[in-house]
Amino acid sequence: MTVLNPIDLAHRYFVSDLPGSTIPASRLRDILDKLQKGRPLTTNGLNYLQQLGLTALGQLARGEITYETFRETAAPEQAKREQSVKAERQAKHASMLARAAEQKAREADYWAQQEAARLARESDPKYIAKMKNRALRARYGIELFIEQEHLPQLMNILHRFDDGNRLSDDDVLWMTTEGRDYYSEILQAAFHEREAEFYASEYRRTTDPWNAVNASGHYRKCEKARNAHDLLTSIPAERQKAPKLRSAIATTHGGVMRDLKRLDEALSLGNQAHALTPKDFRPCTLLGAVNFELGHYDVARDWYAKAIDRGATERSIDYDLRGIFLRADPAKREEIKAFLLREDPARYRWVNNLHASKSRSTGKRAGNPT
Repeated sequence: MTVLNPIDLAHRYFVSDLPGSTIPASRLRDILDKLQKGRPLTTNGLNYLQQLGLTALGQLARGEITYETFRETAAPEQAKREQSVKAERQAKHASMLARAAEQKAREADYWAQQEAARLARESDPKYIAKMKNRALRARYGIELFIEQEHLPQLMNILHRFDDGNRLSDDDVLWMTTEGRDYYSEILQAAFHEREAEFYASEYRRTTDPWNAVNASGHYRKCEKARNAHDLLTSIPAERQKAPKLRSAIATTHGGVMRDLKRLDEALSLGNQAHALTPKDFRPCTLLGAVNFELGHYDVARDWYAKAIDRGATERSIDYDLRGIFLRADPAKREEIKAFLLREDPARYRWVNNLHASKSRSTGKRAGNPT
């Protein structure tokens, strides 16, 4: 009796197309081993061959046909099985392709509907206006939720401003009161830059120094102190005769020097302005701020007190101090904190809770820079 490996054994009995034919301990493999050894099959074994449709193999096992006759019958049986399996596989593949095509068609239909809806939406005047308004708000850094009652007023202001118009006094009043949550740093800077350019052009047109002073104040608020410095230094000396005007120029220029970190020059200009208009609080406020930034806290306190005596508000002074505190480095901030709490713990309690992350927004909303 020839010993065959599992694959050759499966080929000998024409069942190599059936998975169990080469798997050890499988039912079909056990049957093949018995046939090869000439051992008879049990009734269950013969029934199993019938269940598999192995008619010729069953006949061979029962001794009804010779192996030669078995080969002639089993080969076509195997070919028929293989053809059936192939046809079934092709049918499953075709079914899978059909389902995939249907899914692709459904997806294409879905996206076509979405695209049609998008085109319809984007051609809708209301949608177009909505998107333009959203882009306009984003351009000016207004990303937060807009209360419905505030939306018409805000958008009216933004549209007019974006068209190149200046904000009216009523617009500024609304933006700094009821609409203050929407008065973003970007919008503030854009507003002050436009005002600065307006007054600068008026100065060039009229040569009125007061226009240069107004322009410089706005340049400072949009962080363009260098523009303000150039403009103020361009005013001819012969046009600076009135003490009030000279004081305003010196005070404004002192603030510009403060912005440029040229504090000694800022002090000199502040003193000039105070000498010219000793009853004006503005030079006193400037001298208070510059001395405070220099660390001359007692001197600064006295100048701030003089400013309040001459009409400055305590609130404006505190805003200025808050800005100085927030712009200071950590070591300087500790010095300022200690001094202010010694002066008035209740008035200056904000130094205990103020976070550095608020420095920019708080500083820029601190009112007119001094």
